[in-house]
Amino acid sequence: MTFNTLRPFASKVIEPLADFFVKYKVSPDTVSIASLICAFFAGLSFYYSTASRELILLAGILVILNSIFDALDGLIARKSNRATPRGDFLDHVIDRYSDVFIICSIFFAGYVPWQIGVAAIVGVLLTSYLGTQAQALSLGRYYGGIMGRADRLVVIILAALGNFASPTPIAGFSILGWAVILIAVTSHITAIQRINYIWKRLE
Repeated sequence: MTFNTLRPFASKVIEPLADFFVKYKVSPDTVSIASLICAFFAGLSFYYSTASRELILLAGILVILNSIFDALDGLIARKSNRATPRGDFLDHVIDRYSDVFIICSIFFAGYVPWQIGVAAIVGVLLTSYLGTQAQALSLGRYYGGIMGRADRLVVIILAALGNFASPTPIAGFSILGWAVILIAVTSHITAIQRINYIWKRLE
């Protein structure tokens, strides 16, 4: 599942921002760290949002910023000819910490039982690992499957905004809780898809 319909809109926002940062010589690593900071505070906001409804809206906004900065760092690196293996490594490390901050904080806050939350974060980390493992096996970085990182972030953003607008549970879970359940299921499906892809390429 890829939100292709959002890509033209995203490009209109990201490209000018990247050009702005390149013009003022902002380091791609600085942008990567900014994405991590946004993820950290998004996690805090999700964790405390059960006590204050406005915090879930703030969390959604911070995840949007995390997504923008995450998309920007690599683009800035390419546009300014500053792409390096160290920068790519840092980007992947920060993405994984961001995933943990955001998803774990949602289930720590009680939007879903911890068992579902653990299933979700394991699926997310396994999916990301398989994408980089394909690269380690000289197959190229693989982003395939129905629930990539961009998809997860869009699901979380929409769920946060939906939960803010309508906090009433549906069949026992809030909108945000159902989003974690969706991520838990589809991340493991994505992992299986990636395993299948890599296995076939290694024949």
